[in-house]
Amino acid sequence: MRDPAPAPASAPASDLDVVVLGGGGHVGLPLSLALAESGLRVGVYDTNAATLDRIGRGEMPFREGGADELLRSLLPTGRLELSADPATVGRAATLVIVIGTPVDEFLGPSMTLFEKTVRQVAPHLRDGALVVLRSTVYPGTTAYVAQALADLGRQVAVAFCPERIAEGHALEEFRTLPQIVGADDPAVGDRAAALFARLGGEIVRTSSKEAELAKLLTNAWRYMKFAIANQFLMVAHQAGVQYANVLEAIRHDYPRAADLPGPGFAAGPCLFKDTMQLAAFTSDHFPMGQAAMQVNEGMPAYIVSELERRHGTLRGQTVGILGMAFKADSDDSRASLSYKLRKLLAWAGATVLCADPYVRDERLVPLEVVLAEADTLVLGVPHRAYRGLDLGDREVVDVWGALGRGIVL
Repeated sequence: MRDPAPAPASAPASDLDVVVLGGGGHVGLPLSLALAESGLRVGVYDTNAATLDRIGRGEMPFREGGADELLRSLLPTGRLELSADPATVGRAATLVIVIGTPVDEFLGPSMTLFEKTVRQVAPHLRDGALVVLRSTVYPGTTAYVAQALADLGRQVAVAFCPERIAEGHALEEFRTLPQIVGADDPAVGDRAAALFARLGGEIVRTSSKEAELAKLLTNAWRYMKFAIANQFLMVAHQAGVQYANVLEAIRHDYPRAADLPGPGFAAGPCLFKDTMQLAAFTSDHFPMGQAAMQVNEGMPAYIVSELERRHGTLRGQTVGILGMAFKADSDDSRASLSYKLRKLLAWAGATVLCADPYVRDERLVPLEVVLAEADTLVLGVPHRAYRGLDLGDREVVDVWGALGRGIVL
């Protein structure tokens, strides 16, 4: 690996306070807006020129509560600068890296994107800069990035401060949720804590690996809770009882069961991926996490099997899926299980019609077409727009219990 050209002996004064790499995405853009709202001069560095153009016109590229108004108010202030030029990294003494961290085809962590990013930013980083990793990462990644940058001739401080927000509620949760600051040097932790204290929440200090594990364990715990909820639904369904009644009996004025979630598709770009990263990290491969993956990823197949059991065959049947995003009232379809359901239904011979009020996909059809032509409706995601629909007397599958008929399989 070739060493980058050394930084100038005396770097020019910073004209940006912080640069967010991946600043046009679902995690990076809300963070950029929040930091700019706090008074910082923020560089939004992203390689997607079309996304930057939309942001520059005052258009959010995705749904995020309160972000449209905040973006339009910030653009005239000059505190938000959009760029696809990697040299932007060198214009600030703080770089926040927000990039995807996928698992590979073997469900192990893929480090390719981080390796590429380190090579790309190293020539532009100032010596002494603070580099903050914001994406969920495999344990040890913070130390790896610090060493890789040192090997490339850059003496920088590296911290891990995981994002913890629920997509769609970022701007609200920045102000209320504690921020974890993981650093192995107290002085580095102080610098990172000062940055995130501007968002308004409490700061929780840990080592970098403790912070990395805290994020993975949080997402794995949520994923496992959703899995037990889905497994309980299957148990009740196979017993021939109404799970909605069972769930109400469990929860009613009983605080020890208050955190038992309802069933539904557990999907999106984080929970499954992060549970598999944890499985790759542990020597026993995390069997409880693996079991959760099998249950959650198996929900679409369970629904198709139940429809086939009732109808004998799905050939000649038209099935409508309401909602293709991975969560309610979102336009984000990444890793949505509605698409897996669509594929399995088609393989089973059904004609499948899909609708979503927010997702942009040329394969989708208007809601009116789905309601007019589908013999069976499956609620893929409980958007509020679907509440109160007149569904007639047709067959409905609603594992969320959001359409007014209870939990129906």
